[in-house]
Amino acid sequence: MSDPWHSTEPTAAAPVSRSRKRADRRRHPGRRRTAWAVAVGAVLLGAATSFAAHRLHLLDTGASTPPASAAPPAGARSLAGPLAPVTSQLGGGGMSVALLDERTRKWAAYGDDFFDTASIVKVDILSALLLQAQDARRELTAREHGLATAMVENSDNDAASTLWATIGRAGGLDKANERLGLKQTKGGEGTVWGLTQTTAADQVRLLQDVFGSVSPLDAASRATVRHLMSHIATDQDWGVSAAADTGTSTALKNGWLQRSQTSLWDVNSIGRIEKNGRIFYVAVLMNGADTEQHGIGLVEQAARAAVTSFAKSLDRGATP
Repeated sequence: MSDPWHSTEPTAAAPVSRSRKRADRRRHPGRRRTAWAVAVGAVLLGAATSFAAHRLHLLDTGASTPPASAAPPAGARSLAGPLAPVTSQLGGGGMSVALLDERTRKWAAYGDDFFDTASIVKVDILSALLLQAQDARRELTAREHGLATAMVENSDNDAASTLWATIGRAGGLDKANERLGLKQTKGGEGTVWGLTQTTAADQVRLLQDVFGSVSPLDAASRATVRHLMSHIATDQDWGVSAAADTGTSTALKNGWLQRSQTSLWDVNSIGRIEKNGRIFYVAVLMNGADTEQHGIGLVEQAARAAVTSFAKSLDRGATP
């Protein structure tokens, strides 16, 4: 289940292949997006689906239990000013943004709330799978590699559900995240991997593990994740990449989820981008958008405002 619980990416139990064939082309001409239909009371598959609907209801009514702490990185520069034109548009929604400059290791951040991951957790699932393969001193099987490719490049939810089970669901994810340094991320219950909770700062830490040189992931594992994140399907090439300089390489993963209780949208984006000759690891998490397109627009506005301001401040040695 990774993204929409209503109309863009299926639940953990819904058949992705059929959803993809009916991909909704209304929102972006020339851009197709995997449709996930989830509404409370919808006819889905088995007990796992009943649990997913129940779990979503709990989250919608604020009954979820996040990890213990969500403090932003010590010394992080505040992005409240640069993001004010964006956050003023949120209404009752929420947003959190975190940035890390690869060269200086300096952070910038806005907000410290927990958010459901939707499909950005697929990078974390793959990282856990690769750590387990490393521990077993083996490479991914051809089947695992094929599932990982579909999961990350095309945001295939059936593939994610299979690999979620392979890593041991939330228990396996949480154990991997202890090694990866993610202390603000908690795996979704049961089959509901898209309701894993996280913070923007933790997602940047995961990007450090993937794109940095010091990581529990070995060089081959990092290369695998980097390659897949650099080959995202064209219809999903939006989000933090909007902040990158034209002609530079980007690597990203997005997630989108429509809530069954409110019909509002969660939209998340994480990735590595280049701006003003610098490399940034960026995470933008938001919820409460009226439409998917509105959420995407807010995420892209936030990424541009945050990265532009932070890059300028680093160049002049001043605070944003």
